[in-house]
Amino acid sequence: MDKQALDIPRIGVLPSGPLDSICDVGEVTVGHRTLAEGPLQTGVTVVRPHGGDPYLDKVPAAATVLNGFGKSTGLVQVQELGVLETPIALTNTFGVGTMANAQIRAAVAANPGIGRGMATVNPLVFECNDGYLNDIQALAVQESHYADALAAADKPFEQGAVGAGRGMSCFSFKGGIGSASRVASIQAGPQYTVGALVLANFGRLPNLTVAGRPFGRRLAAQLDSGLAQAGENAAIAPEKGSIILLLATDAPLDSRQLRRLSLRAGAGLARTGSVFGHGSGDIALAFSTAYTVPQLPEQPMPAVAMLHEARIDPLFEAAAEACEQAIISALWHADGVTGRDGNQRAAIRDAAPQWRQWLSDTEF
Repeated sequence: MDKQALDIPRIGVLPSGPLDSICDVGEVTVGHRTLAEGPLQTGVTVVRPHGGDPYLDKVPAAATVLNGFGKSTGLVQVQELGVLETPIALTNTFGVGTMANAQIRAAVAANPGIGRGMATVNPLVFECNDGYLNDIQALAVQESHYADALAAADKPFEQGAVGAGRGMSCFSFKGGIGSASRVASIQAGPQYTVGALVLANFGRLPNLTVAGRPFGRRLAAQLDSGLAQAGENAAIAPEKGSIILLLATDAPLDSRQLRRLSLRAGAGLARTGSVFGHGSGDIALAFSTAYTVPQLPEQPMPAVAMLHEARIDPLFEAAAEACEQAIISALWHADGVTGRDGNQRAAIRDAAPQWRQWLSDTEF
């Protein structure tokens, strides 16, 4: 289902790209492999930065760790060298090693000299813990699922309880994959697009804020006694979830500027009600599709005119707004799921069918 069909709350004032997703940027595509059978509620999501081989044609990138309670792999080299050299994989916490192996095998298959005459490859995998709905101890994610997700990568893609988002929870409801884009106009210059994709698995219901409104508090008050009590307990319980925030832009930024852009994902996250809690792994990564960096030293380095620092603020605004919208999109797209031991997460749009009225209520 698309945003228009679902009538998802519209965040902010900036225009969206035609898809209102991360795939509005360059050649970026997204693919999923979903596992949904009984206690196995998990999967893999892959983001391809371009249609070629990112090991040979690397993409400038940088990351920000907002709160480091996470088990991602590959971030150290991204921070040191400022490039991506594999697609980005998202999965559950116990699937990180499997996905890293799958990325290495795929890169070696395409470039047999890796680790011999050529440099090794840096797999890049992000995770969230889906253990409430998914039997995470079953280690259900396999290397073949990475290949499936990679093969499925396309411009249009599903959001919500799919791929890596299948077993994720958000503000006590069903979370998962969400995406959005915003178009930034640079003064006396061109327009650039910033796209966001999130793996949303965080938040306490009373803190949920939608378009600046205290949506979670009102929703908790409207629920039946059992869920209302859960909302009250959540108000004093520590935040234990996580979120991965990916940003893509076609603006010509270097890795230092991309680190600054990735930091603004935290502004969008905070607007939805997150405080980057102790037990939450909140990591943002930004990359640019404006140019690539060659693996082979005999190939020329790109000659790119970077965006002047004094003109970067519109991109910061677009990044914050796109991330905020992507989180709301994950919540509104996600269908309810029953998983391990009968644990359930309901769809927020089913729990609050009157949400349009709430957001238009001047006394809210």
